[in-house]
Amino acid sequence: MIKKFIVETKFNGVRLDDFVTIKIGLTKNQVQKLITRYQVLVNNALVKKSNLLKSQDIVTINLSTLIEKSNFLFPINLNLEIIYEDQYLAVINKPANLIVHPSVSFRGVTLINGLLYQLKDFIKMPLSERMGIIHRLDKDTTGLILVGKTIEVVEKMQQLLQNKGITRIYYALIEGFLDQTGTIILPIKRDHRNPLKMSVVSQGKIAITHFTTLKKINNYSLLEIKLETGRTHQIRVHLSYLKHPIIGDNLYNSKKYSVSSQLLHAKKLYFNHPWTGKRLQFDIPLPQKFKEFIQFLE
Repeated sequence: MIKKFIVETKFNGVRLDDFVTIKIGLTKNQVQKLITRYQVLVNNALVKKSNLLKSQDIVTINLSTLIEKSNFLFPINLNLEIIYEDQYLAVINKPANLIVHPSVSFRGVTLINGLLYQLKDFIKMPLSERMGIIHRLDKDTTGLILVGKTIEVVEKMQQLLQNKGITRIYYALIEGFLDQTGTIILPIKRDHRNPLKMSVVSQGKIAITHFTTLKKINNYSLLEIKLETGRTHQIRVHLSYLKHPIIGDNLYNSKKYSVSSQLLHAKKLYFNHPWTGKRLQFDIPLPQKFKEFIQFLE
């Protein structure tokens, strides 16, 4: 994951390693390792850790090599946008190019690192690869994700999710046109030829996707999509199978576009609070790059 910072006036004359330590929230030793491994640039140039910064310098930090396999659950300041937070849970606007949690095959920077840094009391959760995660979003899918702060909340919310008590609505920009409204019911299973992909196969688990066409733009459509089930890559697989893949989906769409991530956004999230019973409804705007691509098509 790449982070960029523009040096504010108050940091004029501050050492590079001190600046990065403050901005990212790592230890001085971790920051110095990043710098000596050529993972930190100032104005796109390699500099020493003792380099004194100037106002308006651009500091670029590559965090992808940071985490060792033996120690990958620690706080990192990812400047996450927190949409809602209380003592029980939080709703985050996940950016693109960020994996939600670590796994056996991935020990790099994830959403978990940012949650450990920003959420109050989240550090009290038992450390685990999926700590606090109630549902997931793919690495390049942006938008709303729900996080629990205690084991009890996570268990309650996961049960609510299974019982269809959490409504998740996505916006997607696709190739071609579908009906004005419709439901896709197709079974999904891991692709035996490519373990990174899912496929529509008769032996798969049932997957149900509801859609509404919001807008038709030249040869493209903006869809509102509601999940009834939550299979891995469900929306992406269903749309690709119907020959209407999502723009920018490099796994399920062979056509290349000038976008940095797939145009799939978790826009709306509705549920009853697990402790107070209050109805919570969240609706966030499309990412700027998503809106710009639509404007480009128009």
